[in-house]
Amino acid sequence: MKKIDWYILKRYLITFTVMLLMFIPIGIIIDVSEKINRMIENKVAFQDVLVYYYGFTIYFANLLFPIFLFLSIIWFTSKLANNTEIVAILSSGISFTRFLRPYIVGATMVSLVTLLMGFFILPDASEKYWDFRYTYLKRNAETRQTSDIFRQVNSNEFMYVSSYNVLSKTGFDFIYEKFNGNKLEYKLYANRIKYNEKTKTYDLYNYTKRTVGINEDIIEKQEVFTRKFEFEPDDLTPTVYVAETMNIFNLVKFIDKERAKGSSNLDVYLVVLYKKFSIPISAFILTIIAVSVSAMKRRGGMGVNLAIGILIAFSYVFFDKIFGTLAEKSSIPPIVAVWFPNVVFGILAFYLLKNAKR
Repeated sequence: MKKIDWYILKRYLITFTVMLLMFIPIGIIIDVSEKINRMIENKVAFQDVLVYYYGFTIYFANLLFPIFLFLSIIWFTSKLANNTEIVAILSSGISFTRFLRPYIVGATMVSLVTLLMGFFILPDASEKYWDFRYTYLKRNAETRQTSDIFRQVNSNEFMYVSSYNVLSKTGFDFIYEKFNGNKLEYKLYANRIKYNEKTKTYDLYNYTKRTVGINEDIIEKQEVFTRKFEFEPDDLTPTVYVAETMNIFNLVKFIDKERAKGSSNLDVYLVVLYKKFSIPISAFILTIIAVSVSAMKRRGGMGVNLAIGILIAFSYVFFDKIFGTLAEKSSIPPIVAVWFPNVVFGILAFYLLKNAKR
């Protein structure tokens, strides 16, 4: 790489890092101001607060990564354009494509870091972030219940709970059904089901088992009944929470297991998986768009470029959130919904780059 490449690459990485260091503390200050009363009410230990804000920092940075990257490139490239440095570079015989090389190198470095963080660091940070919020910050957080949970345990067995308490590992209004083909073999009822971590079993309270017979059904009742099931307590936790707290290897295994069960929440897990790859790729697309928009010296100066940059960056985040939600709630294939913003903005990047070369 030539000296000019190192100059641009250094500005790329330093500006992006400074942007993160500027906005993340602002986010933390705003979050503290909103949550400080509940922290005091719940007498949260200072160590727990530090752990939470470690998770918050990683989670917040990953969430707004496209905006930070885009605005940082717009900022320093606009300064290069206003100082006529880009005119001097292109006048020396360097093509616009060649001018982009250090930007692409910088995008590659940022993309690799984001990819590795999404695979291994973000899941742990997300777990700390959500655990703290559910435990101390949300109203009635001590219950942290999910509602109307239905799971297919295997090809013949199904279970349901009306609500589930993650912290106490307790479910309510439990129903378990076993079929033989299309024929029901038996059905279990319990007012409450509680997981025992030591024995890896479940205690069923006010237990009733109804076995379907040829002539009449057999009904068994017990006040407390203990038995093992194939499903794990994690199968009853909020779907996004589970997916976000797994590293890439555990997430792939978990999705395979849920697919084999015929899980109705499979699309939620797939959205989380695909985003681990689509977000790093967006670094290249947003870099090309940002350079193409800000490389031209405009009458309005840097303010015009920043306004255009903010509009495009928030449009990307808006598209990303909307189509992610559509993938979870509609019949749109998750891979199509997750990658659609990258495809649309990739076409925009190609168009802007083509015009910028002129």
